[in-house]
Amino acid sequence: MDVPQAPGAPQVPEVPRVPEQRRPDSATESAVLRFGVLGPVRAWRGEDQLNTGSPQQRALLAALLLREGRTATAAELIDALWGEEPPPQALAALRTYASRLRKVLDPGVLVSESGGYAVRGLRDGALDLAAVQDLAAEAEKARTAGDLCHARDVLGRALGLWDGEALAGVPGRYAETQRVRLEEWRLQLLETRLDMDLEQGCHAEAVSELTALTAAHPLRERLRELLMLALYRSGRQAEALAVYADTRRLLADELGVDPRPGLRELQQRILRADPGLAEPSAPQAEPVAAPVRPAQLPASVPDFTGRAAFVTELGEVLASAEGRVMAVSALAGIGGVGKTTLAVHVAHRARGAFPDGQLYVDLQGAGSRAAEPETVLGSFLRALGTAESAIPDSLEERAALYRSVLDGRRVLVLLDNARDAAQVRPLLPGTEGCAALVTSRVRMVDLAGAHLVDLDVMSPEEALSLFTKIVGQERVASEREAALDVVAACGFLPLAIRIAASRLAARRTWTVSVLAAKLADGRRRLDELQAGDLAVKATFELGYGQLEPAQARAFRLLGLADGPDISVPAAAAVLNLPAEETEDVLEGLVDTSLVESAAPGRYRYHDLVRLYARACAERDEPPGEREGALSRLLDFYLATAAGVYAIERPGDRLVDHLAVTEHPGLTFPDRRAARDWLYTEANCLLAVTRQSATGTHTLPRAIDLLWAALDLSESGANPREYEATARALLESARRTDAPRVEARALMTLAHAHVDGGRFEMADQEAEQVIRLAREAGDLLPASWARNARGIIALYQGRNTDGEEHLSQAIEHFRTLGDRPGEASALCNLSRIHLATGLTGSAVALAQQGMEIYDAMGNSMRGANGRYALGMALTQSGRLDSAADRLLEALEVFRESRQRLWEGMTLFRLAEVDIAARRFAQAAPNAETALTVLRGIGGEWRRGNVLTVLGHALTGIGQRDRAQVCWQEALRIYDELGSAEAAAVRELVAPVRTV
Repeated sequence: MDVPQAPGAPQVPEVPRVPEQRRPDSATESAVLRFGVLGPVRAWRGEDQLNTGSPQQRALLAALLLREGRTATAAELIDALWGEEPPPQALAALRTYASRLRKVLDPGVLVSESGGYAVRGLRDGALDLAAVQDLAAEAEKARTAGDLCHARDVLGRALGLWDGEALAGVPGRYAETQRVRLEEWRLQLLETRLDMDLEQGCHAEAVSELTALTAAHPLRERLRELLMLALYRSGRQAEALAVYADTRRLLADELGVDPRPGLRELQQRILRADPGLAEPSAPQAEPVAAPVRPAQLPASVPDFTGRAAFVTELGEVLASAEGRVMAVSALAGIGGVGKTTLAVHVAHRARGAFPDGQLYVDLQGAGSRAAEPETVLGSFLRALGTAESAIPDSLEERAALYRSVLDGRRVLVLLDNARDAAQVRPLLPGTEGCAALVTSRVRMVDLAGAHLVDLDVMSPEEALSLFTKIVGQERVASEREAALDVVAACGFLPLAIRIAASRLAARRTWTVSVLAAKLADGRRRLDELQAGDLAVKATFELGYGQLEPAQARAFRLLGLADGPDISVPAAAAVLNLPAEETEDVLEGLVDTSLVESAAPGRYRYHDLVRLYARACAERDEPPGEREGALSRLLDFYLATAAGVYAIERPGDRLVDHLAVTEHPGLTFPDRRAARDWLYTEANCLLAVTRQSATGTHTLPRAIDLLWAALDLSESGANPREYEATARALLESARRTDAPRVEARALMTLAHAHVDGGRFEMADQEAEQVIRLAREAGDLLPASWARNARGIIALYQGRNTDGEEHLSQAIEHFRTLGDRPGEASALCNLSRIHLATGLTGSAVALAQQGMEIYDAMGNSMRGANGRYALGMALTQSGRLDSAADRLLEALEVFRESRQRLWEGMTLFRLAEVDIAARRFAQAAPNAETALTVLRGIGGEWRRGNVLTVLGHALTGIGQRDRAQVCWQEALRIYDELGSAEAAAVRELVAPVRTV
């Protein structure tokens, strides 16, 4: 398809080349002389900047550097420095400047020749202008060759060599002419890079940059054209058309002309929804975000044995993928029969037929919480090079984008351990040349078009061959009959054979006969081996029965914990052992294949092995021991999360009001390490919290754990999972008839709803918290609930109610001695005063809150104080101070991974920019805020940002696009019943009739 370009636009703009100016090879010094003209005129020797003198002296150096090695006569240089009115002593001054420069520069660089001067003998890349020319030529060559990834990267490096305005601070008409020329070249290079951005599909990322550029260069039609295309491809058709309307009006008002034909043609194509505009001009061999094709297949086992007929059959199906809509093979069989091993082996053999990559995922279908298709699709899209910002939220949209990304590629997808056909269908490529391999415990007869394979146990010959490869030919050859007895006792099940053989290989003092005798014990094995579906359990029993006592206990207890995997410190809590000893035990379990090493320091069970481990725990561990193991794990997470909370929020009294733990948690050297732990352990922490909801004795600690981990919601990292966990805890709490427990559970859910912008629900829950907390005599949740109701009242325009709630919150926090809580309520009260016109009081309250945070060393919440103070200063007209406070807050929020607050601070900065009439700066700030807040914060906040973006766009003359933003904001406010709808309705222009 076509990517609209300006008629006759060059591929990569060029300026006259600076000739190569090489010094002789003998002149090799460590301190190389370098010059810069794409910014202030400067010179460096190595890393040391040289003194290039007065502005006129720098003007002489610039004129010589821009002569590209040619000699400039004295008359030409005098004209360049002083124009038509040189001073009487101009020639003498010129010679003085040249003499001073010679003393600063290397010998032989500034030479006298024919009554003039020249700069000679520079190394390659010594002049930034020459370096940009070389990079621009390299980019053009790469683009011509179709390598857009490299071309974009090179042009980005070229543009990065500009350091502000070219020839900054250099006087004279000649310098001004050169500045204009170089700036025009820079803009052409920038347009070329943006053009390639759109060709590579980076339209969403380009909108913010193009918005700022069109504000800075409103009459530059090519930038307007690129912005229209980027908006259209981002699904913002109305805004794209509004940009055209703004441009047409501006050109008519300023120049009295119409838009050029290319721009008019693009508008018509957008109106027609021309399919040729929907995607980049040509599929690229490499994805934008990750130019390396995915190669996710797990390693094939080196001792793969047998299955020759299946390998051939599956290989033929995969080979037929070319020319077919899609080749799908589904392997079914009991656990431990070797489905994954066979599928991985076949996939590796077929790699050559799928040059565009291989994707792999364990769908965890045998467990209680199978992988969600939308989560898997997100992972696949990232592996295929899709930018995070371009991945949609819904399952249907992700599946459609996934199929689009795979179109024209030849990719093999291995979907391991599927639950059912419904889980698999959204993950199938559906395009010619691609193929999928699926493994599952069930036969997928309802997976249309799939080639079904039922995988049975090994033949006796294959089983003996596998056993021999692991144990060793020498040991088996002398005891062949005993070896046959072993594999028969294993039911010829590959996983059981591998476990048994591995144990034997690890014990050099054992003979095969010893192992066969152990397996002959019917009390451990025979009955189960003959029980059909229980064959997998019987095979696991073999390995389990040979574990050392400490290993067996670990195997049983660690299998009790929910979560995708477990870390060494968490496992140490379950086992009540030192971390070093725990790791040794886990490594021993890895050797037996009963536990997998998921990553350094992390371990996981196969789904079926976990079920077996829990059955063993039910059988072999007293109830008190099982409950104690999970209680210690809950203690570990609660103590550690409380420690993280305390590090992030010094002085906050929440940690003093949490349940007391008997098992310690981790300590951290700094905030970064604490924060990393929280986000790394998020899924496991939430899983254990949900698991603990069912126990009467564990529920209060589980609720406190979720409260201490509130950053998982507030940051936007795990908001949905956090809310779902809070709901589960509340359901259990309501069955306890314990007001304190229910109040705290409600508080975590209310917090999640505030973060998500569901204020009506949050307010009702916070109201219940106050009642229950009063009944329980628990002042802390009441304080938090009052604070939450205060800010919710502000959002809903109930300022009197808000002030009442916040005043009580301040009183409660002071009673508790909770200074950060008091600061939070003060900052919120500041916003109430702002809303009621008490600007001076608002500034004082926010300042007071910020000072409390700072005194406590609470940098993250100090950023919230600066956020509130920035808002108050904005309304008081102290715009520079407001921007300073908000920028300080933004830095902390970004460093703390607080996406919600990062986006809201960008929104507030846009408000400051609008108040200061810096509309060209406000627009990209608001655009970036929309991007950061995508999927978090709720629709009400999104409506606020769209409203501000509309004002910014109006300020830079893009009034039609502003109307589109306001119309979307009005739709949001009307759906929510928000008071802001009235003000925005006044902004929305009436629909004109023809």
